[in-house]
Amino acid sequence: MKRILISQRIDTLADRGERHDAVDQRLSCFLDAIGALAFPVPNTLHAAGQLDTWLDAVSPEGLVLSGGNDIGTQPDRDNTERALLVWATTRRLPVLGICRGMQMMGLTAGARLVQIEGHVRTHHTLSGALAGKANSFHNYALETCPDGYVVLATSEDGAIEAIHHRQLPFEGWMWHPEREIPFSARDLNRAREIFYA
Repeated sequence: MKRILISQRIDTLADRGERHDAVDQRLSCFLDAIGALAFPVPNTLHAAGQLDTWLDAVSPEGLVLSGGNDIGTQPDRDNTERALLVWATTRRLPVLGICRGMQMMGLTAGARLVQIEGHVRTHHTLSGALAGKANSFHNYALETCPDGYVVLATSEDGAIEAIHHRQLPFEGWMWHPEREIPFSARDLNRAREIFYA
């Protein structure tokens, strides 16, 4: 099985004075369905200067930037994901950005985010290379296609819903494949292409 990293959101429990790294268990199940083994990345490693050592020990073969936390609300997570993208870029490892993960890919490539309406707790019909229905749980969208990427799908209102890098094995989806039960055959097949090409 391929070892795939998953970035994690940060949940703050103020009444307990705790900060938790977390990822939806269904995302690990989604990776298991394509024959991959999930390795959640602790958000504390980058600030402690231990991320590279941890990555060398795990020796991952791909990366998923997961959803959750708007960018800018959890700097530790933002910094961890930026470092992971740099690390994956230098090794030309496959990356799938999901929702916030696609936004992070776009920002890293110089794009901007804009607020968007009508994209929370709904479904869209996608057009483009990745067509069909997709769930939607986001308040922000990429304003334009990032440098080095092509658009794979848009929603009815023209919002960018999927991108693919022209040279690197990087792809971003604004929908959450783990939230579709059963998992979409389109998403499973595409994820296999990304990580097993």
